[in-house]
Amino acid sequence: MNIRECVKVRHSVRAYEDRPIDAKVAEDLKVMIQQCNREGDMHFQLIQDEPKAFSSLLAKYGKFSNVKNYIAVVGRKRDDLDEKAGYYGEKLVIRCVQHGLSTCWVGGTYKKVKEAIDVGHDEKIVAVIALGYGRTTGASRKSKKPEDVFDGKSSRISSFEDTPEWFKKGVEMALLAPTAMNQQKFTFAISGDRVKIKPGFGPFTKLDAGIVKYHFEIGSSPKEFVWA
Repeated sequence: MNIRECVKVRHSVRAYEDRPIDAKVAEDLKVMIQQCNREGDMHFQLIQDEPKAFSSLLAKYGKFSNVKNYIAVVGRKRDDLDEKAGYYGEKLVIRCVQHGLSTCWVGGTYKKVKEAIDVGHDEKIVAVIALGYGRTTGASRKSKKPEDVFDGKSSRISSFEDTPEWFKKGVEMALLAPTAMNQQKFTFAISGDRVKIKPGFGPFTKLDAGIVKYHFEIGSSPKEFVWA
């Protein structure tokens, strides 16, 4: 599948088959993690065959099962950490989909296993991304309409229908992005070739903004624009 097809078929999955990730797939993910770490100044790590993080009652309450593989989303403490974590984490999510893996962003229903995850004194774990061979392919959730997340007041164009086609496609792809509790707390504004995303208020909204940014770039490609 190409990258846009991967975005369209990606759904969050919490139950996985009890089998290890293919060795070649794991190696490719490790290479991409290294690339993301260099580009984003992050410290992501692929954790394999580690069942403790999702062995708690809270994880079971969240309906997670057989989660033994995940990406630890770790980075240096700074103002843009959450947004960078979301952006590069979603890059890895889409790569997983290309390899036939299912995924799920997890913000709180997991246990931080110190012996498995390397976290420096100036770093923090933002989230983890569960991954593996899903028992199901997941399901679509109710989504807002493009006009619902368009900020006409901050744009030079008052109506979403009057925006350029590349912007429309970017917003449509952004609405397929996973967000905390599926709240989709973000808005987009446009001014010429400049695009601004405004996160809403609440937990994980900055992380969501990074995820949504990556989806917007996929949808608007090959248009070159600037994030305001």
